[in-house]
Amino acid sequence: MSSDVIARSAARRIPLVASILFFAALTALTARIAIPLPFTPVPITLQVLAVLLSGLVLGARGGAASQLAYLAAILAGLPLSASGMGGPAAFLGPTAGYLLAFVPAAFVVGLGAGEPRASFLRQLAASLAGVLVIYLGGTAWLSIWLGGNVAKAWQLGVAPFVVVDLAKGGVAAAVARSGRAILHST
Repeated sequence: MSSDVIARSAARRIPLVASILFFAALTALTARIAIPLPFTPVPITLQVLAVLLSGLVLGARGGAASQLAYLAAILAGLPLSASGMGGPAAFLGPTAGYLLAFVPAAFVVGLGAGEPRASFLRQLAASLAGVLVIYLGGTAWLSIWLGGNVAKAWQLGVAPFVVVDLAKGGVAAAVARSGRAILHST
């Protein structure tokens, strides 16, 4: 392989890597915007919006990579979770299932949205599928954390958030095309 081909290949990857790191940082930043609710260990955050946008803007693999980078930063000890925890302990609390579901959720969103010019409805459907993945992961872990009580996990970890997360899915679908346009203009 010639050095020219290698240089062009690297030049194409730099914007993608920067975008992956941007969405990892955005997810970390949106974790800090947390509204605790007195009746549940799960706060309202804007993280779901960042996860959905990462899949819509970066596609399946790029979105999943951005969320994996976010989780790796937490695992490395950076206090970037909504609770402000870092290290392995962040993956043992009541919201660990939601965190771990971010990677497959971003992948599902990107896969579901498909091509960059997907319609608003297709992007909305992909976003809602991503929310469902997050709910499944979050509820599964929260039910274990609550001693196996799936009904209580649903009551505390999903029901209070459905309307807010539907709105986040709508916002993500509405702005994703602009995000992709910005990404591809660089």
